[in-house]
Amino acid sequence: MAIVMFLVKMKVRKPAVVYMLNLAIADTLLVIILPFYIVYRFLGNDWIFGEGMCRFVTAAYYCNMYCSVLLMTSISVDRFLAVVYPVRSLPWRTVSRAWLVCGAIWVISLASIVPLLIREQTWVYYNIDIIFCHDIQYIRSDPDFYFDYLITVISLFFFLPLFITTFCYIGIIRSLSRSQFDRTHKRSRAIRLSVIVLSVFVLCFGPSNVIYLMHSVQLYKDYDVSLYIPYFVSSGISTINCCLDPLIYYFASSEYKRYIYSFLRCKKDYRPPVK
Repeated sequence: MAIVMFLVKMKVRKPAVVYMLNLAIADTLLVIILPFYIVYRFLGNDWIFGEGMCRFVTAAYYCNMYCSVLLMTSISVDRFLAVVYPVRSLPWRTVSRAWLVCGAIWVISLASIVPLLIREQTWVYYNIDIIFCHDIQYIRSDPDFYFDYLITVISLFFFLPLFITTFCYIGIIRSLSRSQFDRTHKRSRAIRLSVIVLSVFVLCFGPSNVIYLMHSVQLYKDYDVSLYIPYFVSSGISTINCCLDPLIYYFASSEYKRYIYSFLRCKKDYRPPVK
């Protein structure tokens, strides 16, 4: 529904709409591959779809996560420029530049998952009749490479975007607090949007990245798999971002909000007619 709204109703006339459209596309990619993960977990972490699908599903999962993080960071930066530097940022906040940024985000996200596509991801663990997909490949071949790769991607695609996003929303709220024009409405919208985006970062992407890092460190140093269950539980929790992203569209764009009410055949602040 969000993609239809962006393409048919809103016509992608603003930079924020470009970012939100790409975020909806990234979420759609996750929804497509999610059934494979569901089957994998309910079969007791036994991958039955072959090596090729394991590589594709694993790469698509992390591509969605990295792309979503970078796109939400872009939305935060766009809001920051629009509120704090409304005039000076006009030459930069154009639809064409937003498409260039989104193109760069997709290229970076796709480039980051190349190691997952070119290396074997399935493994029969300790000769038992269960095939793992990606979960413990670190103890197999080239653990040094995987460990360095993991440290790099988590630093670039989680901690750095989290810092930038937090900085942007603190700046937005401070700027609106000092403003004397329409302060209450805009500040409340900015606060709600910042709470939602930071909640996605902290509640969805935080546990999955931090536990993933700790799990990999244990595998790398001691071949310890004690964090395996928290690792794949947190990876499942991270997919909740698909449920929270529509709230970002709702609070980031008043135009999207109007079209949602129109689509659902209802009006905001509806009052019965006076007889």
